[in-house]
Amino acid sequence: MTSRPPTSEADSVTTSVPGRDRSPVRARPASGGGATLITFVGPSILLLLLLNAYPIVYAVIQSLHHGTLLTTGPFVGLANFANAFSDPLFWGSLKFTLIFTIAGVFGSWVIGLALALLMRRKVPAVGVFKVLLLLPWVVPVVVSATSWNWLVATSSSPIPVLAHALGFGTVLFLANPALAAVTVCLFKVWISFPFMMLMASAALSSVDPTIYEAARMDGASAVQQFLYITSPLTARSTYISWVLMTIFCVNDFPTVYLLTGGGPLDATTTLVVLAYRVVFQNFQTGYGVAIALLITIVLVAVAVALFRQIRKSVQ
Repeated sequence: MTSRPPTSEADSVTTSVPGRDRSPVRARPASGGGATLITFVGPSILLLLLLNAYPIVYAVIQSLHHGTLLTTGPFVGLANFANAFSDPLFWGSLKFTLIFTIAGVFGSWVIGLALALLMRRKVPAVGVFKVLLLLPWVVPVVVSATSWNWLVATSSSPIPVLAHALGFGTVLFLANPALAAVTVCLFKVWISFPFMMLMASAALSSVDPTIYEAARMDGASAVQQFLYITSPLTARSTYISWVLMTIFCVNDFPTVYLLTGGGPLDATTTLVVLAYRVVFQNFQTGYGVAIALLITIVLVAVAVALFRQIRKSVQ
């Protein structure tokens, strides 16, 4: 009679006890694994909760009070939020924040994607070209803002002088509300497109080149390849870059403040600049924190909507 081979490692482990039949002894899982995990991970989780939860809770408490930087002040409930919705400056800042964000996200994405596609072709000195394209993102924003101020701030700056020579008269880019808004948006695109270019380059490098070769053999044009190959296969990276750049734009304080300070006539005041002014210049902590919490709520809603698109693109 042929003996049955053991079907598993546990079946092959047996013990021999005198006077008893040979019976398999199964390995027991190690006990206390969960407790050990909690012991090591618990303090780190607790520290993260304290570092993140405490400021949020304290900010919510401040938003419900009419206080200053030194005192919490009396409890006013949702009055600070009601004041925000009835403040014309809040709505003006919200409008420019939307314009600034849309221009920053999609302007930098279009330029970054175009340059990433160009980098995939055989370009002379492509390594030097890539380094030069990264400079707007690598250079500190203080240096970039100072350079742009030198270019456009006064009537004797190079670009206004050039505009006057071309017959446009005296153009003061940072003194005219409309031109100042355009200048700030262009500056944001200038310092942001290298990040989008890197994100697009990473996404394009993951696409199999044989797919494009097969499409070209089937007669697909460059536009069709972009619409039906590049866009769907890089959609996940695109949505992630949009989420990140939206957060960067809405929370971008130095770009606006260093270039225009929110002027002229509050034409370039974003919500984060408004919150800074209210808290650190007007010393209305409750109202300023309420504006900051509204910014957070909007960012969470946008992030959730875009992450749903990411899930759909993966399925």
